[in-house]
Amino acid sequence: MEHLLTYFENIPSTHRALILVGGLTFFWLLENGIPLFKFNYKKWRHAFPNLFFTLTTIIINFGLAFLLLSTSDWVVANDFGIINWIPGLPLWAYIIIGVLLLDLIGAYLAHLVEHKVKPLWMVHLVHHTDHNVDTTTANRHHPLESVIRFVFTLLGVFIIGAPIGIVMLYQSLSLVATQFGHANIKMPKGLDKALSYFIVSPDMHKIHHHYKLPYTDSNYGNIFSIWDRIFGTFMELKRENIVYGVDTFPDEKGNGQIGTLLKQPFHTYRKPTVEE
Repeated sequence: MEHLLTYFENIPSTHRALILVGGLTFFWLLENGIPLFKFNYKKWRHAFPNLFFTLTTIIINFGLAFLLLSTSDWVVANDFGIINWIPGLPLWAYIIIGVLLLDLIGAYLAHLVEHKVKPLWMVHLVHHTDHNVDTTTANRHHPLESVIRFVFTLLGVFIIGAPIGIVMLYQSLSLVATQFGHANIKMPKGLDKALSYFIVSPDMHKIHHHYKLPYTDSNYGNIFSIWDRIFGTFMELKRENIVYGVDTFPDEKGNGQIGTLLKQPFHTYRKPTVEE
């Protein structure tokens, strides 16, 4: 475990890029072989706006990375944060608890808040208005959302007391997990369900992308499914009944254009109730 932590403390930028590109490539190819839905789309054309937002996310995270490193260095130097306050914690538990709690605050809590606070929902809407969810949808986030997610991750690092090695490990796992969860792949139902007791499986996350409430407001997890089960936000829906998009933003053509998506958070919009 010490070697693992040391590796991620010093992980080269090229290795992080390989995780991003390698994951996208792997799931992209897998989607071609065992697709869940046979979309009537041109895959590269659909991917273009999603990859554009992936690039903006990378730029924002890179530009703000010094805050992450500074905060992580400070909590370690001052022995601050949850995992630093637990006496006699073995290294393996230190790492696992750190990653679990970063997933809770940096992913689950951030995602939940984005759905419950109207202005943040309008920003997050860009992610949900993809009518053909596949692995490229994973990082389809408006630049404002990239900043919001970064703030929650920063808050998590501070509260948890995570060293940079755990932060980098968490971010690497998070990246692959979100590519996996969004991938348009058809796994055996039994295997998918078994996985969903531990991690966020593709079928579990696809329910979150169903176009109507209450399913849109469920299954917020990114890496671990435990948080949805603990906090009562876990829902099930047959994969055959899933329809992607958002019912109040049905313009599929507009929802595939970068200019429209950049302006989407500034629409006047009322989120519908479950009854509607």
